[in-house]
Amino acid sequence: MSHRNAPLTPTGRLLLCQRIQAGSPVAHVAAAMGISRQCAHKWWARYCEFGPSGLVDRSSRPHTTPGRTDVRTEARIVARRRLHKQGPHRISGALGVAPSTVYAVLVRHDLARLDHLDRATGREIRRYERERPGELVHVDVKKLGKIPPGGGHKVHGRQAARKARRARVGYAYVHSAIDDHSRLAYSEVLGDESGPTSAAFWRRARAFFSAHGVVVERVMTDNAFAYRGEKFNEVLDETRVLHRYCRPYRPQTNGKAERFNRTLLEEWAYVRPYWRECDRTRALAHFLHRYNHHRVHTAIGGPPVSRVTNLPRKYT
Repeated sequence: MSHRNAPLTPTGRLLLCQRIQAGSPVAHVAAAMGISRQCAHKWWARYCEFGPSGLVDRSSRPHTTPGRTDVRTEARIVARRRLHKQGPHRISGALGVAPSTVYAVLVRHDLARLDHLDRATGREIRRYERERPGELVHVDVKKLGKIPPGGGHKVHGRQAARKARRARVGYAYVHSAIDDHSRLAYSEVLGDESGPTSAAFWRRARAFFSAHGVVVERVMTDNAFAYRGEKFNEVLDETRVLHRYCRPYRPQTNGKAERFNRTLLEEWAYVRPYWRECDRTRALAHFLHRYNHHRVHTAIGGPPVSRVTNLPRKYT
């Protein structure tokens, strides 16, 4: 695979061969293109033998692999993984195969992570991703208990939590919208999850996505009353945004929003003890900036803004 500063890409190799074919000496063409004479001869020989198709990078994988695990052993490893959900060391002990070999087989069959399998059936979980930003935006609400003045049980212990429950501190509702393709996210802490509140949140979320060059086409929500109501759907109709609902009792359909809620808890809400509810609310803006512009997402190979075409000037 050619790196971005390579002197010869497939297009450059074709140009080199065309110059040689036109009558220029190989040494002169190589010097003009900044490569060695041996390299130029290699690509010219491939061009003469295979034509333009021979100028594409070849796989470095060998034609035969004598030391590879036999098919029958691989099948037993895969079957045990699916049936018993066991890790490499337990499978190694049961089948008499080295743990490193078991792990290599699991990686080869895309079974290296148990969270990619359905616990009940052992089948691979079907994952999807939209092709462009804005094609689908997931919207959801996460309800969190408010922090009483002076801190809750993470600061003072469980006794304070019991007092807070008696004092009825209430709940904070974290409304979130996340783009399916880029994972660009927008969140607000609001006082309830009613229809008017959800509709107003969506107006601001859509403005946020528009500022990043994302034109929203569809929105996916669960079947909560706020999303079934008139207020929320009227706002979507105004901007000609289609509304899709999850299947009842199937939160996996809205999985990117559910995973974002989990990240919210781990990296914002519960990452450190807060003394006041307003402190936690203020910290949300810092978390969102880091999440969108700096945090690397393994699923997409970078921060969300790396997949958005029209970035704000200061982040390009």
